[in-house]
Amino acid sequence: MKLGYTILYVPDVAASLRFHEAAFGLKRRFLHESGQYGELDTGGTALAFAAHALGDTNFPGGHVHADTSKQPLGMEIALVTEDVEAAHARALEQGAKELAAPTVKPWGQKVSYVRAPDGCLIELCTPIVG
Repeated sequence: MKLGYTILYVPDVAASLRFHEAAFGLKRRFLHESGQYGELDTGGTALAFAAHALGDTNFPGGHVHADTSKQPLGMEIALVTEDVEAAHARALEQGAKELAAPTVKPWGQKVSYVRAPDGCLIELCTPIVG
């Protein structure tokens, strides 16, 4: 078993791809011609986005929309970088909201949290040195 990809359900797939490209320099793998699904290349595992409408067809009872939730969902994506401050600043410039400024955790890792315009929670962090 291996993790193939992570899919985030969002209101506008193309807009989410553009945000992550501009804020974090991630490269687009593709955007389906329907606009309902797209992927970014993040290394071994793709970060994917699917439209809420597609999610609603997958789940008969619907799903929680991160973009309309007052609080961030109880899950996050973590993007690892050597320069958390710069990544944090670029994310804010691209429309993210700051949830926690960069800080050093007791175990030595520098971490910050932003909420993307699509509502998804993003941790920006240095590698964990063990």
